[in-house]
Amino acid sequence: MNIHLLRSHIEKIVPLSDEEFALVASYFVERSLKKHQFLVRENALIPYEYWVVHGLLKVSQTDSSGKEHILQFAMEDWWVSDYQAFFLHKEATLSITCLEDCQLLAISYDDKEKLCDELPKINTFVRKKSNMGYIALQKRILSLLSNDARTRYEQFLELYPSLLQRLPKSLIASYLGVSRETLSRLYS
Repeated sequence: MNIHLLRSHIEKIVPLSDEEFALVASYFVERSLKKHQFLVRENALIPYEYWVVHGLLKVSQTDSSGKEHILQFAMEDWWVSDYQAFFLHKEATLSITCLEDCQLLAISYDDKEKLCDELPKINTFVRKKSNMGYIALQKRILSLLSNDARTRYEQFLELYPSLLQRLPKSLIASYLGVSRETLSRLYS
């Protein structure tokens, strides 16, 4: 697998020597999954956080009436997990499904903690990536609360233009919180 891609990803924020990256790489394990496979299932324990080398995943929750709610998509260069379950060592409340064949790098909670202790640069990297994730989540929630469907769709197109070609319209509609018919009207 292309572990060097992880180095490029990290070095967008912090530089690493060859020795430092060798340490980082030693903490990750490779995973490959096929389209439609689950990376995470609701009610399972979550031992890993994942970095997407290649592929596209859907993070969702199914409510008591059977309706699926999509929280996010994760594509190349993104981190993904059920973070509540990962950090609190609890059962997952989310499912993560492969929408394409996926190649991932996984790191366990304990290994991530050790790595951050051993290499302060990685602690800085993790903090900055986490902060950007919090900002993105806040923007998404505020958009869902305050913007109409057209504005949410336009924001989606602006933020993730490549996903328009990779996702079925039904999943985009679900992510935006609109019906497939409403999305069709916005799309035309």
